Amino acid sequence: MILIAAQLESFRSLKDRTLKLSFITNEPTPEDLQEIAKCSGQFGFLAFKDEAFKNEEIEIVKTLKADFEETGKTESQRLRGVLYRLWEQNPEGYKIFADFYRAKMETLINHFKSKLD
Repeated sequence: MILIAAQLESFRSLKDRTLKLSFITNEPTPEDLQEIAKCSGQFGFLAFKDEAFKNEEIEIVKTLKADFEETGKTESQRLRGVLYRLWEQNPEGYKIFADFYRAKMETLINHFKSKLD
């Protein structure tokens, strides 16, 4: 786990509705730098608050478990990505991806609802 003081410098929305966050830190220790390099490209949790974390909060963060796949995406994120690619290749008359996504998800939901007792 990396626990380092940082300032949230900026954020930007990406087209898949995720965010890209940018932080500035003080000069890291060699140990922090090594840990940051080791975690590069990995998925985990980010905790940020405008004051130091209390010991109880640090313990809570340490117990969190991530259920990410090798791709780092959840199944719902993967499905959304596949639907986006499908829309790019064949928009089926939808000019906006959000409308295409809602229609396809409604079709999936109704399909599985029909299988319920």
